[in-house]
Amino acid sequence: MLKYLKKYRLECVVAPLFKMFEALLDLFVPLVVASIIDRGIGAGSAGHVWRMSGLLVGLAAVGLAAAITAQYFAARAATGFAADVRHALFEKLASLSYPDVDRLGVSAMITRMTSDVNQAQTGVNMALRLLLRSPFVVLGAMVMAFTIDVRCALIFALVIAALGVVVGAIMAANIPMMQGVQRQLESVLGATRESLTGARVIRAFRREDAEYQAFRAKNRELTSRQRRAGWVSALLNPVTYVIINLAVILLVRQGAIRVNTGALTTGQVVALYNYMSQILVELIKFASLTITINKAWASWKRIADVLALTPSMGYPARTEGAASAGAPAVAFDHVTLTYPGAASPALEDIDFAAYPGQTVGIIGGTGSGKSSLARLIPRFYDATEGAVRVNGVDVRDYDKADLRGRIGVVPQKASLFKGTIRDNLRWGRPEAGDDALLEAAEIAQAADVLAAKGGLDGEVDPNGGNLSGGQKQRLTIARALVRRPEILILDDSASALDMATDARLRRALAGLDYRPTVFIISQRAASILAADLILVLDDGKIVGRGTHRELLETCPIYQEIYASQFGGQDGQPTVAAIREGATA
Repeated sequence: MLKYLKKYRLECVVAPLFKMFEALLDLFVPLVVASIIDRGIGAGSAGHVWRMSGLLVGLAAVGLAAAITAQYFAARAATGFAADVRHALFEKLASLSYPDVDRLGVSAMITRMTSDVNQAQTGVNMALRLLLRSPFVVLGAMVMAFTIDVRCALIFALVIAALGVVVGAIMAANIPMMQGVQRQLESVLGATRESLTGARVIRAFRREDAEYQAFRAKNRELTSRQRRAGWVSALLNPVTYVIINLAVILLVRQGAIRVNTGALTTGQVVALYNYMSQILVELIKFASLTITINKAWASWKRIADVLALTPSMGYPARTEGAASAGAPAVAFDHVTLTYPGAASPALEDIDFAAYPGQTVGIIGGTGSGKSSLARLIPRFYDATEGAVRVNGVDVRDYDKADLRGRIGVVPQKASLFKGTIRDNLRWGRPEAGDDALLEAAEIAQAADVLAAKGGLDGEVDPNGGNLSGGQKQRLTIARALVRRPEILILDDSASALDMATDARLRRALAGLDYRPTVFIISQRAASILAADLILVLDDGKIVGRGTHRELLETCPIYQEIYASQFGGQDGQPTVAAIREGATA
C-alpha cells in the first residue's frame, strides 16, 4: 500500500499530526476542569471559573480547526490512493492473457475494481485520522493519570492491557471472515451479471422463479456470512463497555478512599474520571476503526493478489526474427492445445499452411475446436505443443502490437462499445477518415445499418444493445476491415446474417483491392465453398483437408455436413446431392 501512498507523503504526515495535535488539546481539558473545581468553585473564585471556561472554548475552537484540516488531508490521500490503485488494477487486468482472465473470472475483476477499492479507500481515510490518534489519547490519558496519582493510574494500565488482548483476538478472528464475505459478494455479483445479460433467455424459458431462487440462495449465504462476521466484530463495543465501566467503578472507589485520606482533591478525581471517559470514547472509535480496517485489509489482500499476478504469456520488447520470403502467411506446425484444467486437448496435432491471399475455410461440429484454432493465430492462447507461425515467425517471438496489428479478428460473439458507430469502427485504426470507415461498412454490408442509425454519428448502446445480432456482426466485420489487416479471421461472424447477405459479404471480401489471408470459420458449408483450402475438424483433429470438390469425394464428415444442408429429404445425405455438389 505504501507504494501507492508515496505520492501523498505530505498528506499522510500532516493528517495524523493535526489529529494528534487535536488529541493533545483534549488531554488538557480534564486538567482545566480540575482547576475549575479546586481553584474556582472550591475557592469561590468566579474570575478563575470564567478564565478557565474561556480556555475550554479556545481549546475546542483550535481542536475543531485541527480536526477539519486533518480530515481534508486524509481525504486527499485516500481518494488519490484509490484512484492510483484503480488505475494500476485496470492496467494489470488489461495486461492479463485469456487464460488468466478465464481463471480469475469477470465477476472477481469487477468486485476488485469497485467494492474492494472502495473498502481500501475508506480504510486509508480512517487510518490516517484515527489509527494514531486513538492510541495516542489512550496512552496520553494513562500518562496524565500517572502525573495525578500513581495508584489510580495502575488501573488505567490494567484496563489498556486487557483491551489490547480483546481487540487483537477479535481482529485475528474477523479478518478471514471478512475475506469470505468478499468472496461470496463475487458470487452474488456473478449471478446478478449472468441474470441481467441473459434476461431474454430467462424470460423465453420462463426461468424467472428458478433464477430468483438461485439468487436468493446466494444472497442468503452472503447475508449469513455478513452476520457471522458482524457478530464477531460487534463484540468489540459491549466487551469494551464492560471492561471500562468496571474500571470506572474501581477508579471511583479508589479515588474516594484517596480523597478521604487527603491524598487527592475532588477535582483530581474528576480529572481521573474524565481521562477514563476519554479512553472509553477513543476505544469505541478504535473498535469501529478496527472493523473498518478489517474490511479494508481483507479487500486490500484481494487487490494485492491481482496486482502480484504475473501474466502467464509474456511478449518480447520487439519482434525477434524477420519474415521469410515465400513463407506461409500462417502455418500450424503439429500444434496441440490443452486449456488450463482441461482433461483432454481442445486441439491435437494440427498441421497446415495458409499462404498470402488464400481463403481458408474451417468447418466442423460444435465443440470440434474451430474457435480454439482461430484464437491461436493472434496468440490469445499459447499452443501447448508445436508452434504457430505468422510470415515464418513464431507468434511467441512477436511484439504484441506488431502481431495484433497484422491481424483483424471478428469474434464469435460480436462486442460493441458505448459511443458512436464512428468510435467503434476506429478501434481498428484510430486515425482512419470517414471515407475509409464508409468503405469498410460497404464491404461488410453494413451500409443499411448506418442509414438506419443516423450514419457514422449514430449512437451505440453498451454492448450494442440497440442493434440486432446481424447488425452487430456486420459492424464488427467493418471494424476489422478498417485496419486493412494482412490476416482476417471471421470466427462464425456471419451466423446471424441471412444467406443472401452472407453471399454478398463473401463476394465483397473476394473483391478487396488488397489480398488478405482470410480464415472463415462457419457452421454453413455455403460460406466456405469457394475457399482455397477447407479444414474439417472433429474432436480437435483435422479429419479432412482440401477444396470443396475434393472433400465431397474423400471426407465422410464433410459429405454429411454438406448433405445435411443441401441434401435430400429430411436433410439426409444422398449420393445424388454429393455428386451434384462435387460438379457444382
